Amino acid sequence: MRKEDLVRTMEQQLRAVKAERQASMRDPNLLAARTALKTYQSARLKITHADLLAAPDTRDAALFFLNELYGVRDAGQRTIDLERIIPTMQRVLPLKPLQTITQAVVLDALSERLDTAMAKFLGASFEEQEYGAAYRTVTAREERDNQLTLIQALGESLTELVHIPLLSLTLGVMRGPARIAGLSQLQQFLERGFGTFKRMNNPGRFVTTLVSRERAILETMYAGRADPPN
Repeated sequence: MRKEDLVRTMEQQLRAVKAERQASMRDPNLLAARTALKTYQSARLKITHADLLAAPDTRDAALFFLNELYGVRDAGQRTIDLERIIPTMQRVLPLKPLQTITQAVVLDALSERLDTAMAKFLGASFEEQEYGAAYRTVTAREERDNQLTLIQALGESLTELVHIPLLSLTLGVMRGPARIAGLSQLQQFLERGFGTFKRMNNPGRFVTTLVSRERAILETMYAGRADPPN
């Protein structure tokens, strides 16, 4: 895929992410429901992947996935930063890192859309059984499968990035201009994602473990059992 195609996809998906977040900001009830949903999902993930969070080798990578891709933290500023720096990334970054960032944006857009659908169904207060019902009722199996496929692809891309010569230097060179341009949050996101995978002994196994567990939970949920397993 060409850089131009990646940039076009990134711009489209960023617009979708921004629209979802702006809609929730205009609706206090929806914002509260989305926050409650994300808090619930984050707590469940911390239980499911407690061993990955506890192990020194995988802790940082697990935190990156849980906080940056699943967490309650507002990523609105990062979205704005990405929109501003797309031309610079297209010019400076090699194809593979640009592809990885695009994958993260596509995943973010899909996750935001699924979260909004469930939040509208559940409201700000719900029980585990209601969560399971919403999971099956308002999100399609194909969408959830695609979400996990994107997570796996993103993890595999980050695994490949650690082998690209001089990428650490490239990210380091971008640090100063990013700070001056007010893009420090985005820069930190890029460096955390790259750095956590670079420090792991076996990032491929980490990705396989995380995705296989989440896929087992998906199977359980759509089999009709109300509560997601730990």
